Amino acid sequence: MIRAELIRQIKSKKSFLCVGLDTDINKIPAHLLGEEDPIFAFNKAIIEATEDLCVAYKPNIAFYECYGVKGWQALQRTWEVIPKSCLSIADAKRGDIGNTSAMYAQAFFDEKVSGLGFDAITIAPYMGNDSVTPFLDISDKWAIVLALTSNSGSKDFQNFENTMGLQLFESVLQNVSNWGTVDNTMFVVGATRGEGFLKVRNIVPDHFLLVPGVGAQGGSLQEVCQYGMNKDCGLLVNSTRGIIYASNGLDFAERAREEALKLQREMEVELQKAGIV
Repeated sequence: MIRAELIRQIKSKKSFLCVGLDTDINKIPAHLLGEEDPIFAFNKAIIEATEDLCVAYKPNIAFYECYGVKGWQALQRTWEVIPKSCLSIADAKRGDIGNTSAMYAQAFFDEKVSGLGFDAITIAPYMGNDSVTPFLDISDKWAIVLALTSNSGSKDFQNFENTMGLQLFESVLQNVSNWGTVDNTMFVVGATRGEGFLKVRNIVPDHFLLVPGVGAQGGSLQEVCQYGMNKDCGLLVNSTRGIIYASNGLDFAERAREEALKLQREMEVELQKAGIV
C-alpha cells in the first residue's frame, strides 16, 4: 500500500485505526479452542467485524512464532484474510546486520519466498543503517522504526543526550528520515508520551507515526491528535486489548466491533476538526 492509498483510505473510512492482533490463546473465547486453528478463527472473526472501521492490522509476531510451525501457519492464514484495502503490519521489531536484515525482509515481504507479503514491518534501529536500509530497498513496502516508545523501560536509553544535546530518539528520527522517505518510512511513538510528539513533529513533520498505547494503556486519542496530527493525518493509532478482548464470550466479534466503532467515531471528529474530512 503506497502513501497516497493509505491517505485515501483514512479519508474514505474517516478512521486512522490500526487493530493489533496480539492473539493470546489463553485469552480467546473458550468455544474457539475446539477449532482446528483457534488463533486464525479468532483473528478472522475480528477482521470481518472491524475491517470497515480501520485502515490497518498489526499482528505481533511473538504471539505466533512461540507456537512454532502451527503459529506461522496461523500468521500466514491471518495475513491472507487481511483486506488489501488495509495496511498489513508485521510487528516483528527486527534489526540486525545487513545480510540478516535482508533475510528478514524476504521473510515478511516476499510472498514467493515465505508465503507472507506484509506491507510493513516494525524495526529496532539500534544497530544502525544496515539494520534498516535492507527493508527500504524493497519497493512499495514500509519500515516502521522504533523511536519514542511508551513502555516503562523506554527512558533507559531513548532519552539519553549526546554531546550535541540531542536525545537518542531525536537522533534516530534525524538519521532514519535521511535514509528513507515519507513514502517508505514511519516511526513508532507511544501515545503516553504526550508533548513528546512536539519534538517528534519538529524533526519529522510529514512522516506517518504508528501510535500504540491508546485505550488500555492509558493514552489519550485527543492528546495524540493535538500534538501529532499533520495535514495528511499522519497517524495510525493502534488499539489491541480494548478491541479484541472486549468480550471472551460468544459475542466477542460483535463487542470488538462496538469498541472499534467508538474509536472510529472519535477519530472522525478529530479528522473533521483538522479539516481532513
